[in-house]
Amino acid sequence: MGWVIWLTGLPGSGKTTIAEETQKRLERKGISATRLELDEIRKQITPDPTYSDEEREIVYRSLGYMAKLLSDHEINVIIDATANRRAYREFARGLIPNFMEVYIKTPLDLCIEREAHRDARYAPKGIYDRSTRRGANVPGVNVVYEVPKNPEIVIDTVDMSPQDAAEVITDWVMKRGDFWGGMNHEKKI
Repeated sequence: MGWVIWLTGLPGSGKTTIAEETQKRLERKGISATRLELDEIRKQITPDPTYSDEEREIVYRSLGYMAKLLSDHEINVIIDATANRRAYREFARGLIPNFMEVYIKTPLDLCIEREAHRDARYAPKGIYDRSTRRGANVPGVNVVYEVPKNPEIVIDTVDMSPQDAAEVITDWVMKRGDFWGGMNHEKKI
């Protein structure tokens, strides 16, 4: 069985950068992991997203189930997704025996600054600019972002670089290989 690490935090907190760096570090140690970036997957599930509560429920349940299927087939997974409601992440935790949650803790003002300058392949542009529009539902601004109650790791990006954050996550994975039934070194998609 594989494992699943879910990186959660506000848009612009650094989830994608940390997920990419963690994946690279694990691969250098011989551990394969597939990254599921929600912004990419959302384009397939909901090509014209509304970001409504109902749509988010479908998208996050689908993401959690995808991760479960991969881990059932001994594929390690790193999820990069805001998941503003705790219930979305807890749904995945309930499905996946080898589950870990990483909270990327970043102040809203820093997230807004980063998001304005980021050049992400899949993430929508101007998320925080749109938060002023009528009916907007941006996590941390117009809709609540529920901070994890008991994440395995908290990364404070004010005090920690993405490289250092990835090293903390990688070390956690390496120390828990036996707990998670051994490391999966072979499976990769």
